[in-house]
Amino acid sequence: MGARGLIVFFSLSLSLSLYLSGCGERQRAETPAPNPKPGAVGLEPAHGDTVVEGSIGEATNLIPMLASDSASHNIAGLIINGLVKYDKDVRLVGDLAESWEVSQGGLQITFKLHRNVRWHDRHPFTAHDVLFGFQTIINPATPTAYAEDFRQVKKAEVIDDYTFRVTYEKPFAPALSSWGNLVVLPKHLLEGKDVTKSDLARRPIGTGPYRFKEWISRDRVILEANPDYFEGRPFIDRYVIRVIPDLATMFLELKAGGLDLMGLTPIQYKRQTDDPFFRDNFSKYRYLANAYTYLGYNLLEPKFQDKRVRQALTYAIDKDEIIKVVLLGLGAPATGPYKPGLWFYNPNVKNYPHDPAKALALLKEAGWADRDSDGILDKDGQPFEFTVITNEGNALRHRTAVIIQERLKKIGIRIKIRVIEWSAFINEFIDKKDFEATILGWTTGFEPDQYDIWHSSKTGKKELNFISYKNPEVDELLEAGRRTFEQEKRKAIYGRFQEILAEEQPYAFLYVPEALPIVHARIHGIEPSPLGISYNFHRWYVPKESQKYGRVALLP
Repeated sequence: MGARGLIVFFSLSLSLSLYLSGCGERQRAETPAPNPKPGAVGLEPAHGDTVVEGSIGEATNLIPMLASDSASHNIAGLIINGLVKYDKDVRLVGDLAESWEVSQGGLQITFKLHRNVRWHDRHPFTAHDVLFGFQTIINPATPTAYAEDFRQVKKAEVIDDYTFRVTYEKPFAPALSSWGNLVVLPKHLLEGKDVTKSDLARRPIGTGPYRFKEWISRDRVILEANPDYFEGRPFIDRYVIRVIPDLATMFLELKAGGLDLMGLTPIQYKRQTDDPFFRDNFSKYRYLANAYTYLGYNLLEPKFQDKRVRQALTYAIDKDEIIKVVLLGLGAPATGPYKPGLWFYNPNVKNYPHDPAKALALLKEAGWADRDSDGILDKDGQPFEFTVITNEGNALRHRTAVIIQERLKKIGIRIKIRVIEWSAFINEFIDKKDFEATILGWTTGFEPDQYDIWHSSKTGKKELNFISYKNPEVDELLEAGRRTFEQEKRKAIYGRFQEILAEEQPYAFLYVPEALPIVHARIHGIEPSPLGISYNFHRWYVPKESQKYGRVALLP
């Protein structure tokens, strides 16, 4: 998808994420509602307290246009605003833009900006910051995966300090939604500097509800409330993200009081939190996430270039088994890059029920057979074996890999599993295309554009099409889908796009997980929506009588 909210879900977290969201699902609190209406005796909103969240992965870069992982965007989303955002009903509303006007048949957008916004260093925010950010993201020297949306702009201009206008060469359906927090940068701090070498990557200055306080590598990031936030000072004084690479250890920290919220694993959700302690002290939520997990192939590898082989691998994998054993039923089979229930989801694509016989027949057609009776298929004297990599800290991915390993072994394919520390995983293997296959995932959003993941122009190093998928018809569809505003036409375009991916299986699309956040009961103001639960974090609060950490002295 394009820049509007496509964030890599590389299995960084089952933790709460501003980018991990459900859509069209009823969010369910699994314990008695801990959030009576504000105004109840002793439950009035109050400033103070600290909320501590666990994350299995560490952020890599807190300048949004330079980051492609959910851990980074989860933090940066509280520090840096965009021009627009989604509200709880998944409608685009103003953020730094108080209003906008669309003209010239959708080719021009004029944003009127709020006048009372200041950067965290108290410098005024103006339209010049937006233009500077735009010029930075489209600069070929900027290593970003999100530039394509902004290269559709023919002209960007500052009309006055609080009016910013963009004009597009051609119709661009995701135009308005693209103006999130990827393109707002402090010109007064970065002008004339190399953004990739700026210390803002580790010490960001934004306009958002929270200000950066501290980053201790491999340990924690600390944010504090912005007392001058233009929408009103957040209630929670301090937000701490603790890096705990193991989910079992993270759960022990939750139980011991060292965390206030995390994303549970299915076994933690179903079996380890079903007791009076958790029912009395926490609230659990459950909803189908806007995310999916997949087995992706490096299509530069000869063994994966025949679609019959990829189809065979999908037939050999039992998705229902994975959902039952790994997710304990808390998920749904994935058939493509969108989750069920969205208006652009196509339920009628080619399906791949577990069928080892069909898998073997396809492999035989592709020239793979056990010619030396050693139990392993071979072709041209080479055994069918490969290594699957995934990231450290996510037991669900590892267990998924083990189940796939066993299923493929039964049809004569030998795979090895390698688990790699997160930073090395991205920087040394994914970005450099140094892998054969990988188990990963994407978060998705409410805009169907998937240009950045699937278009053939996005196959370079550090691009999001890191599997090197190329298909001329897909390229044409992705171009067409972003050139029409008519929903029914777009639905047909993306329906065909899903049919092609289902036929070619560049990924074995595995499952759509359920998000399973758990939050301490002292925290109020949570309003589940199709966006999940974290979208209004700046309005969460802890009543004064329930505060655990008390007030934090905030410097002006």
